[in-house]
Amino acid sequence: MPFITPDNGSLTVFNLFDTRTREDQTTLLDTMQGIIQGANYPGWRSSTLHGGIDQPCAANYIQWRSVEDLRDRYEGESFKHNTVPYFTDLTTSVHLLKTEVVATHLHPELERIEISPDRDDFTVIVIMGVEEANQARLVDLFAKPDPWMEGVAGYRSHSILRGLEGDFVVNYAQWESRAAYEAFHNLPEEERPADSRSMRAAARPLLTSRSSNTYEVVFSRSAADDAAGAQ
Repeated sequence: MPFITPDNGSLTVFNLFDTRTREDQTTLLDTMQGIIQGANYPGWRSSTLHGGIDQPCAANYIQWRSVEDLRDRYEGESFKHNTVPYFTDLTTSVHLLKTEVVATHLHPELERIEISPDRDDFTVIVIMGVEEANQARLVDLFAKPDPWMEGVAGYRSHSILRGLEGDFVVNYAQWESRAAYEAFHNLPEEERPADSRSMRAAARPLLTSRSSNTYEVVFSRSAADDAAGAQ
């Protein structure tokens, strides 16, 4: 199964889809799972498909060897003439975000961050818009270790990814449950420790936008698993 780590050399791509209805979402997820099951593209490392919980949407967390491999995939004739038109009819919006993992934080009981349907993570993906000149500062703020988080009930991990186009940062977080996440998210500012309040106060004016969705992992496949199984 895929793991999130800053030092694996992967290009991380988020494919984010919005659909009109839950029926369209189900169709999209089934279609995406079929594509992932058949993936054998040069440079492809893994795909982890997420189904939206609060909204009818989907997210595909993809690891590639390089930007060039990604470009070859999406400039292929089959993708442009078959896959793209199908998704255009099925979705209301499609976004492709190219990123790199710059920092990971996890509960002390976890050895590494795994993304898998075999886990029961309540996943939250937050996209934070930022001016290009401020991106490095925003990344630094979120990349700093926060020991307080390790003691927050239900916290499992969060990973910070830098958008390669320079105008966004992604926070990919795993929680034990919705209740645990909402208790943390809605915690009054005055009940947070001073370091956390200071970081949030410094980050807030840097944001040009913020959007988030909640997900569950529904399917995952990696080239490494395939190679191990073939041995």
